[in-house]
Amino acid sequence: MYIKTTLAALAFATAGIAHATDVHVVSSGGFAQAYKDLSGPYERVSGDKLVSEWGPSMGATKHAIPARLARGEHIDVVIMVGDALDKLMTEGKLEPGSKVILADSPIACAVRHGVPKPDIGTVDGLRQAFLHASKVAYSDSASGEYIKRELLDKLGIQQQMQGKAAQIPATPVGEIIAHGEADFGCQQRSELKPVQGIDIVGVLPAEVQLKTQFAGAIVRGAPHADAGRALLRFLAAPANAPAIEATGLEPVAARH
Repeated sequence: MYIKTTLAALAFATAGIAHATDVHVVSSGGFAQAYKDLSGPYERVSGDKLVSEWGPSMGATKHAIPARLARGEHIDVVIMVGDALDKLMTEGKLEPGSKVILADSPIACAVRHGVPKPDIGTVDGLRQAFLHASKVAYSDSASGEYIKRELLDKLGIQQQMQGKAAQIPATPVGEIIAHGEADFGCQQRSELKPVQGIDIVGVLPAEVQLKTQFAGAIVRGAPHADAGRALLRFLAAPANAPAIEATGLEPVAARH
């Protein structure tokens, strides 16, 4: 779908890459849909094959990107929350100077498809949506950590939410809502959009919103570092901003 708009970006990205190769990529959920939408065009024109896996930017699950790197998995490129990426860079797990900022992601909230949507356009409306829900779900990654550690305090409802607000490891919050295991939940908008069976009611009000940066980098000692850099240049190209924006993210390239 985006072939015509990305040819020039790809020609620039792949300049100097002589041979097609397998590029091993692990992306966190917030950028996953944008990556999936752009991976096909990249493969068809570059000749490279993207070997893709998924995992959260943080947390204790075995698929989390830090855990994968600690196990020494064969990975060329990681795409993840910027702060968590910076931590891995400081720890020497990623190639210095290889970070490429791709997009910002706002937090949104959702309910099961077809049920009445609460109005979360104001801070008080958001507060009431949390309080009126019988069970609230949020993730174990960047958005959920913010909700647990800061947002509930900002709304003044930390105590009231004890016992009915749950942090969900690994499983997308939207799936928990769609299956009826929670009636209200919040996560990165880009992670909620692909889920069937839910309705997104809106993003958090600006006064309490936290936008998460997503970025990519090359793993230290990656065997296909040059091909990985070409992929990151392609993903960050202005021509690909519309594809990224369509997934609910705010592409950095569109602001330049």
